[in-house]
Amino acid sequence: MLDWRGQIAEATGANVFLAIDGELHTPKPDCFLDGITRRTVMGFARNRQIKVHERAIMPDELGNAQEVFLTGTAAEITPVREIGQYHFAPGAVTKMLMEDFDKAVGRG
Repeated sequence: MLDWRGQIAEATGANVFLAIDGELHTPKPDCFLDGITRRTVMGFARNRQIKVHERAIMPDELGNAQEVFLTGTAAEITPVREIGQYHFAPGAVTKMLMEDFDKAVGRG
């Protein structure tokens, strides 16, 4: 979903992350919920020395992303395969963070 400025904001009940060249990019939570799972995943990424950029993201930047995933209480960490014309596959960044999440909640 886009915010009032036309920037990527969030999904319904979930926050969004893009992995671009091994770094995470996520919208700055200035008009949507800064979720607990979002913050947790950002911490996992930083622990793994993955740079995290909170910034304005325009829809056309989806073409630069190799991976996209959603985070949230219900979504946990859910890879996104397609948004419009853009296609993604879960890669190393998404898989590492999913493993970290599973360990944190006692599944790994």
